[in-house]
Amino acid sequence: MSNTKQILALLRSRAEGDDEQFYSIILQVAASEARQGHRTTAEELRAAVDAARAKRSGGASVAIPFSKPRGDLETLIELRAPRTKLEDVVLHQDVLNRLQDVIRQQQKRDWLREHGKTPNRTILFLGPPGSGKTMTAEALAGELRLPLFVVRLESLITRFMGETAAKLRLVFDETLRKRGVYLFDEFDALGGKRDSSNDVAEMRRVLNSFLQLMEEPNPTDSVLIGATNHPEILDRALLRRFDEVLEFDPPTDDQIAALIRKNLRPIRYTKKVNWDEVLASARGLSQAEIVRAVEDAVKAAILDERKTLRVDDLIGRLKNRKDMQTAFSRPKK
Repeated sequence: MSNTKQILALLRSRAEGDDEQFYSIILQVAASEARQGHRTTAEELRAAVDAARAKRSGGASVAIPFSKPRGDLETLIELRAPRTKLEDVVLHQDVLNRLQDVIRQQQKRDWLREHGKTPNRTILFLGPPGSGKTMTAEALAGELRLPLFVVRLESLITRFMGETAAKLRLVFDETLRKRGVYLFDEFDALGGKRDSSNDVAEMRRVLNSFLQLMEEPNPTDSVLIGATNHPEILDRALLRRFDEVLEFDPPTDDQIAALIRKNLRPIRYTKKVNWDEVLASARGLSQAEIVRAVEDAVKAAILDERKTLRVDDLIGRLKNRKDMQTAFSRPKK
């Protein structure tokens, strides 16, 4: 890349508010300087980027202003500004370790590229409903300080020949243009076995398109996450294309209790809490639903000017969440 092109790219990324792309270009300049033997200049540029990133991530809030998708993408992608980090999610240690490895590679992606390597960026989440897959995707985006883009499969998949593949291309083109975490929830709708009895030629073409698009180089290193509750119907060829395949289990009682304790701040709870009753009310809820119920109980305590949690209030809110879940799952008459 010439100096003129680098300057133009810097101006463009700055105008769009894309700090990560801005830093990435500066690090490309640093790499070029290092190759020319200008080690001191290269180190100064890297240090400046590290300092800027550290300063930007110094606040407690994860929320960053992101630009929303426009045009045709507006119906295909939903922007969510992440407000959680991995510390807000309860995960098994193996899953946590592997996610932290992905984060480390993404944060040092420019250094890896200088050595001819690319960071892991495609991840498949497998697990039943409520095991924390969506919340973990948001937390991963929060750790990387990137926008979370949820791909709306109901808008992506159509019955018209060729249209789904064309829309899929639009989404992948956006991953090349705008760095972010892209979540394909209910991924089995795209990645089902190609030889299944309910398969049609069009969906085979869509899956083949997805596999090809996954293989294309991505200079922004956008993270792609597929999440499914039904791993048994996924095409085996698809599993081999992901850098990481992570299995999620429903939270255990200990994990539910830990999740509740984490989200009670700044409210305290007494030692007289009947955890058996609390856990019974929370079982079957997703991590996100549990967090919302706890946050609502905390807000009520703050507004009532109480410093301790009313356990009956928390239990009631957890039960309300479960009632809503039941209402939505009840078949329509």
